[in-house]
Amino acid sequence: MIRPLPPAELLEQADRVPLIDVRSPSEHARGHIPGSVNIPLFSDAERGEVGTCYKQRGRDEAVLLGLRLVGPRLGDLVEQARAIAPEGRIAVHCWRGGERSASVAWLLDKAGFADVRTMRGGYKAFRRHIQEWFSRPWDLRVLGGYTGSGKTELLALLRELGEQVVDLEGLAQHKGSAFGGLGQAPQPSTEHFENVLWQVLGTVDPSRPIWVEDESLMIGRVRIPDALFARLRAADLYFVDMPIEDRVQRLVSDYGGTSAEELKEPVRRIEKRLGPQHCKAALEALDRGDLAEVARITLRYYDKAYLRGARERDPARVRTIPGRATDLRGLAQRLADHVRHEHLP
Repeated sequence: MIRPLPPAELLEQADRVPLIDVRSPSEHARGHIPGSVNIPLFSDAERGEVGTCYKQRGRDEAVLLGLRLVGPRLGDLVEQARAIAPEGRIAVHCWRGGERSASVAWLLDKAGFADVRTMRGGYKAFRRHIQEWFSRPWDLRVLGGYTGSGKTELLALLRELGEQVVDLEGLAQHKGSAFGGLGQAPQPSTEHFENVLWQVLGTVDPSRPIWVEDESLMIGRVRIPDALFARLRAADLYFVDMPIEDRVQRLVSDYGGTSAEELKEPVRRIEKRLGPQHCKAALEALDRGDLAEVARITLRYYDKAYLRGARERDPARVRTIPGRATDLRGLAQRLADHVRHEHLP
């Protein structure tokens, strides 16, 4: 039996019914529903060939070409589907919920699958569905502070204390600054970042506060959804005020294993903002292995940039929390206690 379902209904059962994405490999790589398995009906080249045929010769000719291309692989497709859905229940989607998913659903039904579901409107409808999530009234608590304040570690400690945390930089695979891509895996597309962010938001309790780090609209090359960013900028900010030398030592520790040549590229990237003299001094400090001096020079720029962004916030919603790098666990406990006290009846 084949059942077309809207995205919301199909996704509610995603943990029990495997979902296969029959789009081409490049479509899946650009962005996909988290947890879906790519079993492409066509390769990238074949998809282009069929699309060109459709435009030049019409639907009927394109369907025949598609059948010729995929016919020899139909058995393999069924075997792959059985391997991920041995109980005979499976869901299928393509881009618009059209020919590709309908064809594969028909094939799997004929091959003996007892329960075949398709996503009405396909991946395109899923993308429309998740945009609504970012506009929800999430109760955000924003963790701020100058570069080097240990905000990522503080978020991890808050999670250990039972607080809800969404690590935007972790999802974006970037630490936010010109140096933020060092040692990181390649960033996802903004599209897929949104998909994974939707998945994470689906696991939180909307009635409780959610900690996020203070961010710019862009995290590296990834863009935070506008609706969520507006809520982040309007939320209460907990500004961690940490001495500069504490932050210098943390940056030295974080980037101490990175080669001088790797560090020079991001320094040069911010030369205009640092100023030629400061950039030259930072590069010279790198050559002599003085990472602490490099940190001090670059922090002058990042501190000023952060202050400019902080001035755009409502001062009544900014809480300054003094802290030291040697007591991040105690600082995390104070932050958690502060928020819990706010929610006492």
